Amino acid sequence: MYNISQLGKTGEINWYYFLYHNNPEDLGNHYFDVVFTTDREDPNNFLPGYCVDTQKIPPMTKISGIDETILEGQDIAQAWRIIGEQSEFIINLVRAHTENCEIHPQQIAQFMHFFMNALGLGHKSIFFFPQIPLEIVSQVQSMPEKARFAFF
Repeated sequence: MYNISQLGKTGEINWYYFLYHNNPEDLGNHYFDVVFTTDREDPNNFLPGYCVDTQKIPPMTKISGIDETILEGQDIAQAWRIIGEQSEFIINLVRAHTENCEIHPQQIAQFMHFFMNALGLGHKSIFFFPQIPLEIVSQVQSMPEKARFAFF
């Protein structure tokens, strides 16, 4: 995902966010779903080769579960900006570690502890289960390097 964030620095994309998904048609396969904005005509000309299923979608004016009427100026763009910042936060969190090291779930859990606690949510993060099932950890480790992209 770091390579995708670099596309913003080179001007190929303007903004992005990503989500991690299980593939409902193939439960052993997972992917990153990346949404971005660009002024370029054909993003396939600059996206890395592992990007698949690129498609143009209309601008999204709603976010499920977000009440835009209580946002400053009722501007949904504020919510999209914050969601993009969350993706950048995750990339920065991973990049803060030494290259080629194994980052244990407890390491991420401790960072999220500070994040959640600052919001007054304490130990509500999913990372605070006493033991993450080995099945989940191995699924993440064996995830293929593919990503689906959408842009507007």
